Amino acid sequence: MRRPAHARHFSGTTLVEWQNVTAGYDLDALWNAESVLRAGHAWVGVSAQRVGVDRLRGWSPARYGALDVTGGGRFTADELSYDVFTQAGRAALAGRARDGGPSGGTLLGGLRTRTLLAIGASQSAGRMTVLYDRVLPQQEPVFDGYAFVVGPAPTRVGAEPVFQVLSETDVTSPRRPADTDRFRRWEVAGGAHSGHEGQVYREPISERDLGGAPTYACDRPPFSRVPVHHVTAAAYEHLRRWVEHGTPPPAARPLEFEPDGVTRKRDALGLALGGIRLSQVAVPTALNTGDNSGETFCRLFGTHVPFDRATLDRLYPEHAGYVARVVSADVANVRAGHLLPADAKRNLRDALAGWSR
Repeated sequence: MRRPAHARHFSGTTLVEWQNVTAGYDLDALWNAESVLRAGHAWVGVSAQRVGVDRLRGWSPARYGALDVTGGGRFTADELSYDVFTQAGRAALAGRARDGGPSGGTLLGGLRTRTLLAIGASQSAGRMTVLYDRVLPQQEPVFDGYAFVVGPAPTRVGAEPVFQVLSETDVTSPRRPADTDRFRRWEVAGGAHSGHEGQVYREPISERDLGGAPTYACDRPPFSRVPVHHVTAAAYEHLRRWVEHGTPPPAARPLEFEPDGVTRKRDALGLALGGIRLSQVAVPTALNTGDNSGETFCRLFGTHVPFDRATLDRLYPEHAGYVARVVSADVANVRAGHLLPADAKRNLRDALAGWSR
């Protein structure tokens, strides 16, 4: 659990993440320290599945040895995970009773949650889809809204709004559900299911906890640097407003496909057409895609191939012109609601510092 140290800095929004166990251990795949701290939100990570809990027990028996999410071995296929997650959500309602008043919880140190959002990435989004479609209709609502990131989303139309954010990796067909007054879907051009930002964040943690960060022999240079987490941060803010004020998020252009319905349309540089086009794609200095192949998880990493000097000189004769185009692209995304102003400023700093003559 991560929360503001002082109540005056708390936004009133708590994000509850279903931690991802695809790698064999709990991963806070959606933890974005910069945007969460900036917004003043609280974050709660939930170890809902047996794989993650078993890894914790083995890693530190003294601290976690008594944990069990199998009902004493009776439920080994994560049947209890949905109840684990929803009960964690109830515990995170430390400062809100169902009537909106204070309650007696202590998880958030007395902070009063106004808006409780459930978030999950990849496999966790899949688990949350089952929760939303099949479990929620049988119980009292817990979460106010749901964000399904780089993974599937529910098909049921419920009272709680649903936001789906997909990278280019995750969009494999032009067939997609339509936006409604309860559902919104965004697709990010050039983004990867598991891109560069997450790898940088996890490397020192892997060194500390696992004895070293994994390495991969992918067929192409891995880890797209398109910051999908910037789009996710914007989506959270829209989801919060949707819950609190009933204001639906803006729509976003989908990624484009060739007539065969399988191949993505690409421009002359190899960049995907359509979708939310952050400045890293609209004003590129590298080929970033959601595609790759090779061992283990390579297909999830996308690619990142920096342009050579001749290409950069052709695209941007002057560095000042390049920076101006980055600003223009980011301003357009901020106005469209797909990017937060603070992340646009971050992109500007990167453009000024990251490529010069």
